[in-house]
Amino acid sequence: MLKPLGDRVIIEVTEAAEQTVGGIVLANNAKNKPVTGKVVAVGSGYVLNDGSKQDLTVKSGDQVLFDKYAGQEVSFEGADYLALHEKDIVAIVE
Repeated sequence: MLKPLGDRVIIEVTEAAEQTVGGIVLANNAKNKPVTGKVVAVGSGYVLNDGSKQDLTVKSGDQVLFDKYAGQEVSFEGADYLALHEKDIVAIVE
């Protein structure tokens, strides 16, 4: 499994169901980019100016809402993930 460093988070993106308008299938480039996903791994946290470490707010298993164009797409062992900084996460979905 991937182990992110620092304040980075690995997310398994939740794909939106294929949308149709009046029975017409939308092209891939016309669909909205997904903005929700499940956290699968978190880094060790922020290093503060005094050298101490602050843990991340999110944890593995959290459903999150993130910025639309945030992060780096990563493929690992046949699965697609998104690696991003915790600051790009907008909210935890409860």
